[in-house]
Amino acid sequence: MIFVLGYFYPVIGALGKPLLMGLTGLWVIDLLLLFRSQHPIKAHRGLPERFSNGDPNPINVEIQNRYPFDVSLEIIDELPFQFQVRDHKITLQLSSHNKHKISYNLRPTERGDYTFGALNIFTASPIGLVQRRFQFDEQQTVPVYPSFIQMRKFELYAISDRLTDIGIKKIRRLGHTLEFDQIREYVRGDDVRSINWKATARRNELMVNQYHDERSQQVYSVIDMGRTMKMPFEGLSLLDYAINTSLIISNIALQKHDKAGLITFSDKPGPKVPAQKKHSHIYRIQEALYNLDTDFNESDFSRLYLSLKQHVRQRSLILLYTNFETLSAMRRQLPYLKRIASDHLLVTIFFQNTELDELLNSKADSEEEIYTKVIAEKFSHEKKTIVQELNQMGVQTILTPPAELSVNTINKYLELKARGVI
Repeated sequence: MIFVLGYFYPVIGALGKPLLMGLTGLWVIDLLLLFRSQHPIKAHRGLPERFSNGDPNPINVEIQNRYPFDVSLEIIDELPFQFQVRDHKITLQLSSHNKHKISYNLRPTERGDYTFGALNIFTASPIGLVQRRFQFDEQQTVPVYPSFIQMRKFELYAISDRLTDIGIKKIRRLGHTLEFDQIREYVRGDDVRSINWKATARRNELMVNQYHDERSQQVYSVIDMGRTMKMPFEGLSLLDYAINTSLIISNIALQKHDKAGLITFSDKPGPKVPAQKKHSHIYRIQEALYNLDTDFNESDFSRLYLSLKQHVRQRSLILLYTNFETLSAMRRQLPYLKRIASDHLLVTIFFQNTELDELLNSKADSEEEIYTKVIAEKFSHEKKTIVQELNQMGVQTILTPPAELSVNTINKYLELKARGVI
């Protein structure tokens, strides 16, 4: 610009050359300051071994400035493509020979492998004419698992007997399901109804049967992987909500000394994990849940019935995660649900469309809005009718918003356990 003006005004043109020489000198000095050292900036991106799906996961970046002067840093972290973030930039001033730690959170909404690109750091000296780029920690991969953070949260509340703090109801046990333990000698205070007369006759002294609360009931999480479970809610699909809750309820069941198992299905049987009560069994269930995904096909409930008949011989609690949007869709599967309910204690869990609820609570002004609201009321009424018909057929139900799935499922499990029906 100075040289253009100098063409018309020679006085300004005479100043241009010294200014250009001074600017060139500063540019050379800036280059020497930034590039004379081989490794003046060190950085490391700290990632956890795995991410928890649907939860904020911390990422730590540690940067060290080895320059003998303060620097301005522009940090651009190449995030996995699943996040669809292209402008993740952090700016920072870092003093000479100093370290700084940056933390930020990422919330994945899909399971699978997430690969980070390079950690790019653009460095500028106090002169600020040149930037030098450094790259660190290229191609780091982290697997995203079902929500183990929520699983641990519920586990800690259960261990500390504070489940009521997160909405879990405290239910008084109404009855006892007992199983035989051993025969022992009668002592004063024993219930006379527990006397074993055959053993008494053989030993010629009073012997009683001793019982303890039956603990090892089987609890199976059965997950529908059909296309209806692909519906999204707050970034997560209904399938992912079901997977996260299955992990949580399996862990709670193991804490309650029950056996936890897993069955999946769509148009064909999916992965299965037989019910066991070892605490380490939760890791086997977690690995099985990690790779589940919908195939967008219509789910075959007849195959589910045959699979349960073949693989689950003992009467069990079946927590069936599915989604019925219409009454006709439920009635097509009702014969199989009734058969499953005759062999097991079946709880059908499906989802409340919270967007419809918001629409029903909104004010309708135009004809189009009134028409839309009438359709929403029809769908809402059908959901309630589905619950009524299933209950009439002896099938337990949970109709829940996706965000409250874990709490409502645990409440149902504890209620059934307190009533002694499992």
